[in-house]
Amino acid sequence: MPAELIKPATCAVLTVDQMRAAERAAMEAGTSEWELMQRAGEGAGRWIARMAAGRSVCILCGPGNNGGDGYVIAEHLRRLGNSVQVVAPKPPGTETANRAREYYSGKIESGALPICQVYIDCLFGYGLTREVEGSFATLLRQLGEASGYKIAIDIPSSIASDTGEQLGPGVHYDLTIALGAWKRAHFIMPAMASMGQKRLVDIGLDFPGGLPSLSAPPRIDPPAPDAHKYRRGLLAIVAGEMPGASLLAAQAALRSGAGYVKLLSDRSHPDVPAELVVDDGALPKALGDERIGALLIGPGLGRNSAARERLSSAFAAKRPMVLDADALHLLGPSMLTGIDTSNIAVTPHEGELAQLCEAFGIDAEGKIAKAEALNAQTGMAVLAKGPDTVLAGQRRTRFFESGSAWLSTAGTGDVLAGISVSRLAVHGDAARALEEAVWLHHEAARIAGAAFTAGDLACAVKPALEAFL
Repeated sequence: MPAELIKPATCAVLTVDQMRAAERAAMEAGTSEWELMQRAGEGAGRWIARMAAGRSVCILCGPGNNGGDGYVIAEHLRRLGNSVQVVAPKPPGTETANRAREYYSGKIESGALPICQVYIDCLFGYGLTREVEGSFATLLRQLGEASGYKIAIDIPSSIASDTGEQLGPGVHYDLTIALGAWKRAHFIMPAMASMGQKRLVDIGLDFPGGLPSLSAPPRIDPPAPDAHKYRRGLLAIVAGEMPGASLLAAQAALRSGAGYVKLLSDRSHPDVPAELVVDDGALPKALGDERIGALLIGPGLGRNSAARERLSSAFAAKRPMVLDADALHLLGPSMLTGIDTSNIAVTPHEGELAQLCEAFGIDAEGKIAKAEALNAQTGMAVLAKGPDTVLAGQRRTRFFESGSAWLSTAGTGDVLAGISVSRLAVHGDAARALEEAVWLHHEAARIAGAAFTAGDLACAVKPALEAFL
């Protein structure tokens, strides 16, 4: 197989057009649509049989190929001895889906949702583009109100695959089984919040390299046997008018692998830990230290003229850099003139991402498009953070599973920024540093448990790092 192809589809995250192209390529290479449908239906059927554990199953089949997958699933379960009921409001509308209906040997109903213990949603697949109405909407409302274990096949039937837009009655599923490859809606809020656990069935498709993908756990190397504090990475955090945020970032940076952390601040900080070096000298002089491998500026910086001057000094130092929080509100195109942006990382939340797009004249809809456009235009690695986090970097776009909902507390973004700059100081790769930071952030949240503070999270970064060594 050529090196530029990815197989199996364990990580690619595709648009509707990319998925259709992959299926079309498989069929042009000799695999029939019916064979692809059998692989999908039987692969999903094996998961469902395991989850159903002999319980009664109801499968909702639509008129398209997602409904065809449902008929194949139904026959697979019937042959295993499961009690199966199929509800199909309309007959198949494609030749392959009709073949699947004929393949199923059981009875097919067209009425209301029966009482069962497990429900399988195969009404619509990844190509949904319009509002779900009529008998299909009625079935989805009934499904939403029903008790029982609920499984969506490929994409929940009221969700637009590319945008995650809700196009009909919402249902909360216990499990979503993706077919062939992940789709964007699997990792976009609020759609992903309704999908429960997610599993992927490989149906033998090939994909070109460079496509957006699901991030894999990083492998973080320990220091070399001959390492010293400067070789491990010296980083500097530029403080501002609100010292708490930069201190939180420093606490996380100290535990994320760098060998030396400095806080550049002209204010006193009585709570500074002994291991954190504070430089209260003139900022341009402090930034002139050639040993500095990375800078962080933004947490607690402020947005006044003094903050803008400190940001200008940081750019003048021409170091690898992480920009967060207030720095993102001050950043504009003129600041990037003459700067190597390939080693600059920005970590905006939704509002900050909108601010950056406005500042750089970017007209795009949705988090993914905005992050990719900002990366393409500026060259900076963009981590569009939130419960659905997207990384647009020099190599390709990365998606992530959600972290703990307890991360929704003040200061956790400062911790993420501190982890990011620490990793950047270690190896100098902005996109890689951001990807590692997300994994460390999520693992630290898992370790910290429930109702943690940002300080608790920063302390949990050390054991989180150990998980990736």
